[in-house]
Amino acid sequence: MMNLRYLLVALSFGLVTVPTVAQSNLLNAKTPDQIGLKTAAQLESDNDKPLEYGYVHDRDVLMGKTVWEIIDLDERINFPLYFPVDGDLGPDRKPLYDVLTEAMKSGRLTEIYTDSYFTAKKSMKDIESALARKDTTDAGREQYNAGLPISEEYIVPYNIESFHVSDYKIKGYWYFDKRQGELKYRLLGICPVTPDIFTLDKEEQDYIELFWVYFPAAREVLHEYKAFNDRNSAMPITFDHLLNSRRFNAVIYREENVYGDREIEKYMKDNALNQLLESERVKEKIRNFEQDMWNY
Repeated sequence: MMNLRYLLVALSFGLVTVPTVAQSNLLNAKTPDQIGLKTAAQLESDNDKPLEYGYVHDRDVLMGKTVWEIIDLDERINFPLYFPVDGDLGPDRKPLYDVLTEAMKSGRLTEIYTDSYFTAKKSMKDIESALARKDTTDAGREQYNAGLPISEEYIVPYNIESFHVSDYKIKGYWYFDKRQGELKYRLLGICPVTPDIFTLDKEEQDYIELFWVYFPAAREVLHEYKAFNDRNSAMPITFDHLLNSRRFNAVIYREENVYGDREIEKYMKDNALNQLLESERVKEKIRNFEQDMWNY
């Protein structure tokens, strides 16, 4: 009985202390600026590159289907893609939106497109115009109409921030690899959905696809930043790992089809339940192909 009591006490201390090791050198730091510093041995042993995709020959793809999905950031399981939005938790804790936009502004991420087909690139000038604008109050307009310079107090800036992101749209490819005999998924693109900058001050806002990022080109950037692991903060995962392993919940809103890849809501109009059921039907159709391969 006494041994069992000691075991329970030891386990309880273990459960309490493990989540506190959220950063390198946290328990050994003498001052706050030493938190996060790694030893030479740690830097050498770290795998600072994302896991490379294996080569897949076209003739090994027995079945393929492109689907578009939407990730609702109001769902709890998707919170690691949204939080933190305050931006005061240190350089290692950033929302996915900040990781993408900062990489674009620094020039590290250049594969940015206007749509999910990746045919037309989006310039940084176009992106910046969609992220920020300035407007004037009525008093400022009166000054402008009178030919006077507009006072700074009458200029109102509007900026798209990380907390404005409501959803992420993703494009991916489900395929059956006959060489390995399994159904696999490859993420191709990701897009933040935000209010239109010109409706940001309106009660009814229009939501737009801000930009599409070609995911394979963004993997190295996403691998450098960690997403919060609610089960164990001592073992955070990278955004690249989180997205590739599909540790999120998403709903299919479009599949490639003969009708010009039309969206589900275009032919299941004014009925959210039927749209959700159709999304599940598409998902089951893909899943059943793998099951049928083993049954027949």
